[in-house]
Amino acid sequence: MSHEIVPKPASLVRLPHRRHGRAADSDIPAMAHITQLDHRRDVGLMPWAMQLYAVSSEDPDRLVQTLTGAILGCGGWVLSRGASDSGAVNLLFEFERRICVDIYSVLIAAGLDLSQSGHVRFTELCQCTALNLKNSGREVASVDIEIQTLPPETAAEEHYEYA
Repeated sequence: MSHEIVPKPASLVRLPHRRHGRAADSDIPAMAHITQLDHRRDVGLMPWAMQLYAVSSEDPDRLVQTLTGAILGCGGWVLSRGASDSGAVNLLFEFERRICVDIYSVLIAAGLDLSQSGHVRFTELCQCTALNLKNSGREVASVDIEIQTLPPETAAEEHYEYA
């Protein structure tokens, strides 16, 4: 007697931190327009919302300036940025998928050492976009990256430990 495994049909999963109802109204016309745009983006359940981790030996303030300029220069949008006293840099940005290779390149050129999963996710994004550029090139990808900055001598020691 053979048992056949039948997969369950896929269903849409609602994330609790996402808004799923009507966009909030605002008494300021410009803000009402922005919340409607946010609502349309949320309804699409952005499949390329990535949370990445990286390490860098750059000065945190300089790194924030470099990455902000590079992302904006490629055509992306920096939504939030900052550096803490402990040396952690947080950056939230978005970009059209058609420029994903440029964005990936500037992250590496800025001296970021992405985690292995970060490299894998960006590679998947670039490959999927290249294979379906006509339909996905204008879609928006979102990256929330946390970068731990290290003093140059510590970064060199960390690099040799991984080798």
